[in-house]
Amino acid sequence: MSVRGMDPMLVFATSDKGGTGRSVTSCNIAYRLSLRGHDVAYVDFDFGSPTAGALFEIGKAERGNPEGTGVHSYLLDQIGEPERLNVASSTDRIALRKVPSGAGKLVLLPGDEGGAEFAGCDDAMVARGVALLSALLNEFSVVIVDLSAGRSVALEIALRATASNGLRRRPHRWLVYHRWTRQHVLAAGGLVYGPHGLLQTGSEWGHERETLLAATRCVRTAVASDRTPSGEHAPQGTWLDTQAKSLTELALANGLGTAMLLGKTPIEPVLQWREQLIMDVDVNTKIANVATVDAYMSLARKLTDKSTWDIE
Repeated sequence: MSVRGMDPMLVFATSDKGGTGRSVTSCNIAYRLSLRGHDVAYVDFDFGSPTAGALFEIGKAERGNPEGTGVHSYLLDQIGEPERLNVASSTDRIALRKVPSGAGKLVLLPGDEGGAEFAGCDDAMVARGVALLSALLNEFSVVIVDLSAGRSVALEIALRATASNGLRRRPHRWLVYHRWTRQHVLAAGGLVYGPHGLLQTGSEWGHERETLLAATRCVRTAVASDRTPSGEHAPQGTWLDTQAKSLTELALANGLGTAMLLGKTPIEPVLQWREQLIMDVDVNTKIANVATVDAYMSLARKLTDKSTWDIE
């Protein structure tokens, strides 16, 4: 169902490298969207590492579905429908079971435990993906699909599905995650603009390059504070300032400048030790930083704000 007149939206979360914070940030965005009243489906297309269940602290699915009824099995036509887990009723985290008034539902479709990356995909697999995503769009206002890292089969399935007649006219967005380092900026730029990347592969399967680019934004994760050290650490501060300027120039040169930026998240000590949802209770008890929650709330708001996108 739509919220405040918004058409149901597909959101694909991707990255060129592992360790970008793609999954933990996407899960936190999904949670914040549900608090804003959206019904959200989170689909685990990270075929090589289907661990979204661990982020939502669903013990029975922390490494994926152990019963062979997850997304892997569905795409292979081994089951009729993949399992759905209502996060609030399935989680082991007590605070997450308490759904505030006005919140939407949050549902996880896990991958299969032990499932691996597919060697390739065929028309039948893509058709099943189209059927699944179409059905979810008829029920949820936001459907977040967490893709495997890199130029993966998951990315191909997503691009082929959204270019199909069944999904071509449904709003879909592409979030490219990267850490704020030279290597990650280069990798993310390559994933968007490089050979076999998002734009080239999408064009090959029928997407219009400019439309696909307009539907793409990047998310910078674990960005260090811009507070400059002083006193005896002043030389370090000067070096950090130089690196920050260099990264900004590099991002612009690789097509990932401010115009492509949906938002950024700060370094969060909690997430350095344990990848999880950062809830208000974590801030209120002084465990997590308020800036982290603010960043997730901003990403959720911008993602569903039409003014963010120059498509419609």
